[in-house]
Amino acid sequence: MIRLRRSRIGWRRRMNGNKIRIPSLVRRLRSSSSGYLHYVRARDQCQPLASLLSLHYRRTQCLERNIFGAWNRQLDMSRRLHALLVSHYRLSDGIASSSYSEGMGKNSQSNNKLLSEKRRPRTAQHHATIVDSKEHKLNKHHHDQDSTSKLKAEFETARLCFENMPSTLKDLPKMDPNGIYANHNLRLDGIRVYGFDYDYTLAHYTPDLQTLIYDLAKEHLVKEHRYPESCLQFEYNSDFPIRGLYYDKKKGYLLKLDFFHSVEPGGCYFGRRKVEQEEIEAVYGGKRISAEHMPNLVALMDLFCLSEVCLISDVIHHFVDTKIDFDASYVYEDVKKSIDFVHRSGLLHRRILEEPAKYLVKSQGVVRLLRSLKDYGKRLFLLTNSPFPFVDGGMRFMFEDDSASAEKWRDLFDVVIALADKPNFYTSERPFRHYDTEKDVLAFSKVDSFEKHSVYYHGCLKQFLEITEWKGPEVLYFGDHLYSDLRGPAKAGWRTAAIIRELEREIRTQNEDAYRFHQAKYHIMQELLGKYHGLPMTNPQDDEQKELLLSLRNARREARLAMKLMFNKNFGSTFLTDTGKESAFSYNVQRYADVYTSKLENFLQLPVEAWLYTPFDVKILPHHVKVSPKDFSGSPPRTRRPSSASS
Repeated sequence: MIRLRRSRIGWRRRMNGNKIRIPSLVRRLRSSSSGYLHYVRARDQCQPLASLLSLHYRRTQCLERNIFGAWNRQLDMSRRLHALLVSHYRLSDGIASSSYSEGMGKNSQSNNKLLSEKRRPRTAQHHATIVDSKEHKLNKHHHDQDSTSKLKAEFETARLCFENMPSTLKDLPKMDPNGIYANHNLRLDGIRVYGFDYDYTLAHYTPDLQTLIYDLAKEHLVKEHRYPESCLQFEYNSDFPIRGLYYDKKKGYLLKLDFFHSVEPGGCYFGRRKVEQEEIEAVYGGKRISAEHMPNLVALMDLFCLSEVCLISDVIHHFVDTKIDFDASYVYEDVKKSIDFVHRSGLLHRRILEEPAKYLVKSQGVVRLLRSLKDYGKRLFLLTNSPFPFVDGGMRFMFEDDSASAEKWRDLFDVVIALADKPNFYTSERPFRHYDTEKDVLAFSKVDSFEKHSVYYHGCLKQFLEITEWKGPEVLYFGDHLYSDLRGPAKAGWRTAAIIRELEREIRTQNEDAYRFHQAKYHIMQELLGKYHGLPMTNPQDDEQKELLLSLRNARREARLAMKLMFNKNFGSTFLTDTGKESAFSYNVQRYADVYTSKLENFLQLPVEAWLYTPFDVKILPHHVKVSPKDFSGSPPRTRRPSSASS
């Protein structure tokens, strides 16, 4: 019978009335000149203890609960004891550790055999140990060189494969640029109500709109905020920004973050100057943005932010060049106020309605979709932050090809709400006000119901649900802004659909053979680098190992840069980082959008009662094709179910 109990100095073992203190046993082995007799005695004494510790390691129910309180400490002691016995016996007698393992638990006859081996001359035995040690080091060195040579040969083979694009890459499935992709399963047969935002959802704009916003905002900066008149020379550069960036309003850095809020290499700018990795780590204490800095970051998640990003960067860059002392937070606040003024003053809306053909993209597909939903008996509502006269002018322009419907576009909607002040609409308790479209004034009567052909301002989600009695899961809301449009509805239980205009171009680029070729090269280099770091390295590294590491890193960097330049030369893809990981923008799409697509009219390709499913092999976003290094082999391509939704 073996029992363990806890004492003041540690764990003891009781067997046949004898006590063995583990710490004292260790000291005796360390101080012994030969160590062998103590080893033989300790071997027999520790065999039952080793068995007990094995049971203890498996956490069986045979031990009492108080033993588990010292789990880590007791397990560590057993490992130290085992290592000490093996190392002490090997160094003293030149016997491999396997002899110790095989000798554990044998009878006294085997003990006598070991004792006879102990009586051999020590000098010759010690000399043999030294020779064996030198031979072992020499063999290990040759083994390390062989491993490095094999990896180098594998790298050279991969480089030869890069000269010709494998047919398997060309045979990979192409994703549909106009497809509808599901983050969460969605049954359209359960949707009774469809809601729509206006800007960049029902209405799409030409690139000229960003230039217009930029020019109007910079004029306001100079006239109202007294910025230098040299700022009027700025020009909007559509090639610089992308959606989904973050601006540090305290430090002035423009950042592209990945899924885990790490700064992408080459994805940080101060003004128009690219910031090196060393400066990023010095400012933020590493490449990952900590919780301490997150409150200072402003997410730029909609298309209207592109002109804002460009103007902030141009102002900072100009101030640095002209040596004007400035605070980054002041620049952000001034530019933000100027952008808001352009929108809220009505100046932008008037300019758009003066030349609708220049700024608005007419789409008959949107008109057909609204009519098909209405004909199928669905309820429709419009919820936008824009004022009604601006929305009315844009909808008339889109419906003008059908003269009978241009004046009656409101017949398609059961409820029209303008100046909703999203995202506050979803959390506030602001009441609805009836808007008189003829007199352009708000009525003073209380709104208890929504009347047909009427327009309402302000309001809140709570009152909206009370009046309509529409349940959350039966409402599907479309919007382009992940925060203002979709975060509130998602938390309120509505189903959400994101309209992401960049998606079509991104998918077309990812479908190109050249992009998939560079993506496969990157993954192969990443895999070879993993093998390299798993090699047993010489210390210091020899020239062959250094050369191989440099070649692998250069090849990986070339593939990463080639992929980046196929999207945006400054920030790369909106959805992906240079390393192929999902960006922070992708994280928000996955978090707040049940489904997403490039434009609203893509829903025309689906039956009204379609079921949208998440693909079985999706990682984060279903429109990404994962190119594996195995695609460079000659094996036939693996079939992949398309990510686009189907009925």
